[in-house]
Amino acid sequence: MGSLTQLEEQEATESEGWAPEAILYVNGVRHALPDGLAHLSLLQYLRDMGLTGTKLGCGEGGCGACTVMVSDYDCSTKKSLHYAVNACLAPLYSVEGMHIITVEGLGNCQSGLHPVQESLAQTHGSQCGFCTPGFVMSMYALLRSNKLPPSEAQIEECLSGNLCRCTGYRAIIDSFRVFAKTDNSMYMNSSSSSISCGEFICPSSGKPCSCGESKFHNSESSNGDVISGQHRQVSFSEVDGSFYSSKELIFPPELLLRKVLPLKLHGFGGISWFRPLTLRHVLDVKSLYPDSKLVVGNTEVAIEVNFKSAHYPVLISVTHVRELNALSIKENGLEIGSSVRLSKLQEVLERVIAEREIHETSSCKAIYNQLKWFAGKQVKNVASVGGNICTASPISDLNPLWMASRAEFQIVDVDGNIRTVIAKKFFLGYRKVDLAKGEILLSIFLPWSRRFEYVKEFKQAHRREDDIALVNAGMRVYLEEQGVNLRVSDISIVYGGVAPVSLIATRTESFLSGKPWDVNLLLDSLKFLKDDVPLADNAPGGMVEFRKSLTLSFFFKFFLWVTQQMSEKGFLKGGLDVTDMSAIQPYSRPYCSGSQIYEVKSHGTAVGLPVVHLSAKLQVCGSAEYTDDTPTPPNTLHAALVLSKKAHARIVSIDDILARSSPGFAGLFLAKDIPGSNKIGPVVQDEEVFASEIVKCVGQVIGIVVANTHENAKSASKKVQIEYEELAPVLSIRDAVKLASFFPNSEKCLVKGDVDWCFKDGQCDRVIEGEVQVGGQEHFYLEPHGSLVWTVDGGNEVHMICSTQAPQKHQASVARVLGLPFSKVVCKTKRIGGGFGGKETRSALIAAAACVPSYLLKRPVKLVLDRDVDMMISGQRHSFLGKYKVGFKNSGKIVALDLELYNNAGISLDLSAAILERAMFHSDNVYDIPNVRVKGQVCYTNFPSNTAFRGFGGPQGMLIAENWIQHIAMELQRSPEEIKEINFHTEGHILHYGQELRNCTLQQVWNELKTSCDFPKARETVNKFNLQNRWRKRGIAMIPTKFGISFTTKFMNQAGALVQVYTDGTVLVTHGGVEMGQGLHTKVAQIAASSFNIPITSVFISETSTDKVPNSSPTAASASSDMYGAAVLDACEQIKARMKPISDRNQHTSFAQLAIACHLERIDLSAHGFYITPDIGFTWASGKGTPFSYHTYGAAFAEVEIDTLTGDFHTVTANIVMDLGYSLNPAIDIGQIEGAFVQGLGWVALEELKWGDADHKWIRPGSLYTCGPGTYKIPSLNDIPLNFHVSLLKGVPNPKAIHSSKAVGEPPFFLASAVLFAIKDAIIAARAEEGYYDWFPLDNPATPERIRMACLDEFTKQFVSSDFHPKLSI
Repeated sequence: MGSLTQLEEQEATESEGWAPEAILYVNGVRHALPDGLAHLSLLQYLRDMGLTGTKLGCGEGGCGACTVMVSDYDCSTKKSLHYAVNACLAPLYSVEGMHIITVEGLGNCQSGLHPVQESLAQTHGSQCGFCTPGFVMSMYALLRSNKLPPSEAQIEECLSGNLCRCTGYRAIIDSFRVFAKTDNSMYMNSSSSSISCGEFICPSSGKPCSCGESKFHNSESSNGDVISGQHRQVSFSEVDGSFYSSKELIFPPELLLRKVLPLKLHGFGGISWFRPLTLRHVLDVKSLYPDSKLVVGNTEVAIEVNFKSAHYPVLISVTHVRELNALSIKENGLEIGSSVRLSKLQEVLERVIAEREIHETSSCKAIYNQLKWFAGKQVKNVASVGGNICTASPISDLNPLWMASRAEFQIVDVDGNIRTVIAKKFFLGYRKVDLAKGEILLSIFLPWSRRFEYVKEFKQAHRREDDIALVNAGMRVYLEEQGVNLRVSDISIVYGGVAPVSLIATRTESFLSGKPWDVNLLLDSLKFLKDDVPLADNAPGGMVEFRKSLTLSFFFKFFLWVTQQMSEKGFLKGGLDVTDMSAIQPYSRPYCSGSQIYEVKSHGTAVGLPVVHLSAKLQVCGSAEYTDDTPTPPNTLHAALVLSKKAHARIVSIDDILARSSPGFAGLFLAKDIPGSNKIGPVVQDEEVFASEIVKCVGQVIGIVVANTHENAKSASKKVQIEYEELAPVLSIRDAVKLASFFPNSEKCLVKGDVDWCFKDGQCDRVIEGEVQVGGQEHFYLEPHGSLVWTVDGGNEVHMICSTQAPQKHQASVARVLGLPFSKVVCKTKRIGGGFGGKETRSALIAAAACVPSYLLKRPVKLVLDRDVDMMISGQRHSFLGKYKVGFKNSGKIVALDLELYNNAGISLDLSAAILERAMFHSDNVYDIPNVRVKGQVCYTNFPSNTAFRGFGGPQGMLIAENWIQHIAMELQRSPEEIKEINFHTEGHILHYGQELRNCTLQQVWNELKTSCDFPKARETVNKFNLQNRWRKRGIAMIPTKFGISFTTKFMNQAGALVQVYTDGTVLVTHGGVEMGQGLHTKVAQIAASSFNIPITSVFISETSTDKVPNSSPTAASASSDMYGAAVLDACEQIKARMKPISDRNQHTSFAQLAIACHLERIDLSAHGFYITPDIGFTWASGKGTPFSYHTYGAAFAEVEIDTLTGDFHTVTANIVMDLGYSLNPAIDIGQIEGAFVQGLGWVALEELKWGDADHKWIRPGSLYTCGPGTYKIPSLNDIPLNFHVSLLKGVPNPKAIHSSKAVGEPPFFLASAVLFAIKDAIIAARAEEGYYDWFPLDNPATPERIRMACLDEFTKQFVSSDFHPKLSI
């Protein structure tokens, strides 16, 4: 069949009548799609046409930054359907005949914001703003799709596929909660009677629209205003009560009236795209192209094409095939078409569960529950049942349930013959199913459950929401009465994540069949299960012991659940012990709540007020520009990097023949092509821009390819062939220590008192020793690294726009690489989509690489990294190894600390020495230790260079300190909180680096926190809970912090600013700091506004540019508001001093009048302000000094609950108290605290980096496995504390910073370790159940693996000993 000629193909398809043109509407505007675009995603198309509000965050549908709303017309129901999708995964032609609404289609700053946008802006829900349009569109799609106002649960579910790295989510949730309303009139300035009878009111706006019951019956609308402009316009109120006019886009009438026809289109690379409308047509095309791929949502195919180099020449879209989209409720079960979307299946299952007998829907409930955690809403809206089945992923959440639930699959061949296969026999091997080339999956039949038949789903992942499973399972048992007992008539046990294919526990099933359902059956079956799941030690995915233990835990839960079900029916008298009920307690997350408590200490017109972020309104409507959004100059080339695939090797040869013949290729540039120096670095120039002879890590840049498009550049870069001669790599801190692989002159030491004397002379009642491994962390800023570089004046100058925290470092690096003076290189940054330290130094390497082809070819070059490349090459938070020896009295008073610190720098020094130094400075946290010795060394390893990350080494040092504090507490059998209070710093204390503590508010912060959380009562409540629950435990912890504010390198503590007053009374400010979501520009504007006594709206902050303010320090160290705010104030005061004689001479009614008067008097209204941080200085020669201007103090309380059988956890409560002096902007500061805490929560409990090292041999040596949102899990909305409370300490002005404020960016981050130690507290309670009371290590992140394997019980003991320590890449 596959050998038919072109003529036969034409004859086979002509009768279908291919559509003469492909049509798409975008924001109400008609677009005719030309042939030849089948290779494009919807996101690429939208961005190419200038709709850059839709962002590229990850390219795999994992972050939600690319969310748009799709509107389609359902001919069967005669209704418009509205749903959110990931534009990065959607093929362009898949949305043909539909209406796409992007964030630009809602509202804008000129004509007014949509209420969804306005609410998010006004409630401080947008910080860096890169993720904001995606959140707006997810919420908007929910409101448009609902006939009634959504519930809070629906709101949280609709946002589950969107990630934010800045806000901590609380403000976002609060901003959207206003739409979970019961009265539409709250959002209307007119009564409901003013709306025509019969018109549907859109929940998103309270306006008439097409998403409800209204139908078009013919070519004329019932309302004349529909066709005219395709909008209905009504006036409605903002959430703050003011009025404005807005428009709601409706479904285009042309698409309602247009007949849907089959599509046959093509794309680059020989791709053919078919969209048949009937099953017969699908089979005909399949017969012509037996190897063709059927697609619905493209959620799997896009990943394979984009990240696994898969190529599918023929794609058949079956979204419009009625037979494959049918979903029928029959007498004996559900028949589900293979193209049915998962969201549709979820809706039908919910209805079936509500309507049918309880015993019939056990399998339906299991599938429904599993779907809830399957993926984000955007994926479920398009992904199909059949696609998930036929992908045959070994970690599919649904396949084990189909297999366990007696499901049957109907398969049809190209001749129309149908055969049935039971689900258990459909999966043949790794991603291999029982489908011949000429066959497709037609439908799935799910039979109703029988009386006494129970089906249950199980899943454990790193993160509960939108995460792939580590292990999952589907289990079913059919019981029958045997006298007074019950026996197993039939049973199915199927696991995912433990084999190349969903694994049936066949021996266990055979053993259980016919056995009585009792405790003996449980114990015996566990023995069989252990042998039924063979996992090799080096099995892909690792965590072998954990995954094995989960197979037993899941069955144990299943047994208890079924026992309880039967007990409720009057069988199995006695049922479960009340303490065992916790094993089967379903997870039900209540809606999160929170509070923010602060006082407003205003100064002038703006300082101290909770002003909204200056860019918030631009960000919520998608107008805010980031590097990749900048319109490119004509003739721009796109770049892709050629990267090393070896951890350590000599380059033998580079072959670029294939690359040069690649489409659009414009050049390959290597080390030999660099005009200036090939080495750069922020402190020491020890890193090559392009590797010349030896590659030192996987991901090291060898060269750069430029081409006419981004895709062509990537394609060409992959064709560069490199031959290597491999060398031995160093792949961990322990290896580095063993081999003495340290950077030269990196050893540091701080000493206070005499540690050796204390340990030898009996000064200590007890001495403990231990090690702490501290895991790294990926920055995961939503905006990847990017640079646009171009030459000016015939190549005499070089300009660039970059996503960086340090434009001056870009200027310096590019000048060095090109051999130009700094004065001829300009770097500009408008804003960046998150940085967190990751764009302080590593971004310079991106600009340095891009500048070479731009300079040599004299053409603009744009280099924007894909997410996986960004994560692989740009470095992360340093992992640390700490070795401690602590002496203390029986009273708990610490006498001596001897500490060794090692950090993993990677292949270049970067900022690793300074990061180690800060870790050493913070290694005491807040504790008074008379005798201290801290040694540190920077390890050289064959990994990409690690770099700055929020906290800059401080959190690592403090985390090690809190570990030995808890070790002391367990040794003395006292609470850690008691030990902390005994050893707190006090005013005037001399720290181990010689600085005297001034204005120490630690005790005030601690006491306020202890009172607010009622710690004694919380402890009592947790203890009571733990007594009553065997398999779920709760824990609590209180953690203090002290964070030093200043760059520890003295010369960097300087800042410049340029302030210009115009004759209309407006003020333009340019300073050296970069806005990355932290609100720096907003605070600076407040300072300028208050200084001139003008409204903040009269102040504009211009882009950061090296030709305006020179020699600026990076925006880092939490000190930017202090320094740049003071520099701006200095400039303002200079101008005010010049204006004063004019002001004193005459009365002026406005600042504008005064400015004009000064101008007429030839007064200079421009000033350069400058600030240096006073009274600081530290030398390592003496090990003494004052490295910090002041300290920011804080404390946090956390309560968590863990599932001891699976390692799952959630944070019940988090209370935070911070001393921020007199806050410049309490709303922004609260947002920084919440965002830092949730980011810190990721570090301590969720985010694990996995590298190819000795402990992870299933990963290629030196390679990063966790290089995207699919494998690396930052916190999602459902991971934030259920009760989230933040309070700012009142009445504590800071005399050391501008307007008595304090820095906020980094200090709160470490407070999230309260969650880690609360988890450990809960584990201690679990271990006590088994008689284990000794100290044990718990590395961060405390992933489900680490939690589960630390909770020793009868299940884990079958695989590990009591001292088992899960592997961690450090």
